[in-house]
Amino acid sequence: MVISASPFSRRPPWYRGGLRAAVGATVCCGLLLSGPARTTAVAVPAGHPEAHAQAHHEVRGRGTLVSAEKLYTLATAQAVAAELRSAGFEDDTVRHGVVAYRLVYRTVDPHGKPTTASGLFVLPLDSKRQARHMRPLHAVSFAHGTGSHKDDAPSMQRGAFVSAPVIAHASAGAAGVAPDYLGMGEGPGPHPWMDVGSETTASLDMLRAARAFAPRTGHVLERKVMVTGFSQGASAALGLSRSLQAGEDRWFELGGLAPVSGAYDFGGTELPALLDGRLEAKSGVVYAAYTLVAFNRLHHVYDSPSEVFRAPYDSTVEALFDGTHTGEELMRGTPGALDALLTEHGRTLLAHPSGPMAAALRTTDAVCTDWAPRAPVRLYMATGDEQAVTANTERCQEALRTSGVEAPVVDLGAVDHQGSRHLGSNVAATSAIVRWFGELRRR
Repeated sequence: MVISASPFSRRPPWYRGGLRAAVGATVCCGLLLSGPARTTAVAVPAGHPEAHAQAHHEVRGRGTLVSAEKLYTLATAQAVAAELRSAGFEDDTVRHGVVAYRLVYRTVDPHGKPTTASGLFVLPLDSKRQARHMRPLHAVSFAHGTGSHKDDAPSMQRGAFVSAPVIAHASAGAAGVAPDYLGMGEGPGPHPWMDVGSETTASLDMLRAARAFAPRTGHVLERKVMVTGFSQGASAALGLSRSLQAGEDRWFELGGLAPVSGAYDFGGTELPALLDGRLEAKSGVVYAAYTLVAFNRLHHVYDSPSEVFRAPYDSTVEALFDGTHTGEELMRGTPGALDALLTEHGRTLLAHPSGPMAAALRTTDAVCTDWAPRAPVRLYMATGDEQAVTANTERCQEALRTSGVEAPVVDLGAVDHQGSRHLGSNVAATSAIVRWFGELRRR
């Protein structure tokens, strides 16, 4: 959850193929748009276990690569450092230049029907590597926070909040893999926000697409996957980790898990905090609106917007979450207080969920419960988080402990990014997680 994180604006005139610069950046400088990636295919040896894994997932269709487009190259560590600093991130873990691609791949929608999605795939550059030998890389899967516009996704932005963590992991020597999620980036339809099931399938299938594409660049992805995610993406990271541990892919295995500032107990902790004023007021309004609209699309929790939204918002709010409206438009199009947005029934639906709403929240709230990660886990959070209250992290830690897993909580302190501790937690956690994942890979 991070509505205010991304630089929201409509696609500018220079937009080509979905890539746009961050607000405040000079659009002409350092931004080289290219056509589809022209890479030399490197065949995976027939006896390599990767070949069997690729064949397995391609038969099923999910994760099959549809297209790959080279977005940009940051040829030196200095260029990467400048890129990260422009997004407000630290550059202390940078060791390599990187090359970034947008992958479009086959996956399934929340109902299991075929669809497509996109994501960002970033690889480290290594001038010492012999071109004829494939280089094995660990993958780091990063799940991003909430956005309202289709462009608020890793493969659609550069030098930005949603893409910086992926670049940071790649520049430290890993393969950075980041799904845009369904309905974001180049994916069709609306985004099913906080739907952990489709976040999980989109994340897993993005890993498969990355594995299929990697040999064309002279790389193969190793089995162990390090998984992280911020805010909305923290729940997505837990969903992906659970599926990896359950063996839902025959190649990839969970190697480490580091979610950041998640709303893990969305119905039991986050919604009550939203309603009683513990969240920053405008954030509470936006998340209340997004919750009702997104959950209604999948679970039919109301018949008419006027049941849950007061006039005039009952006729306008749903359209704000169609993927074509920017964060600025979303902020302007919603009131400053919940009482101006919600009807009595709308508030009751969030305060005392019943029927389809309650059923949906039971699934959303289960990301930390009833399973025991066998890989190392750390939970990252910021003191005084104004958007994802820290009690969410406490509940997750308690649930994992009940399953016999000790998951240390890393309190990042009162960190700040653009006036937000929530956003600051993503910035502060990125370097820490890069270092920790590096330690795990060396074990």
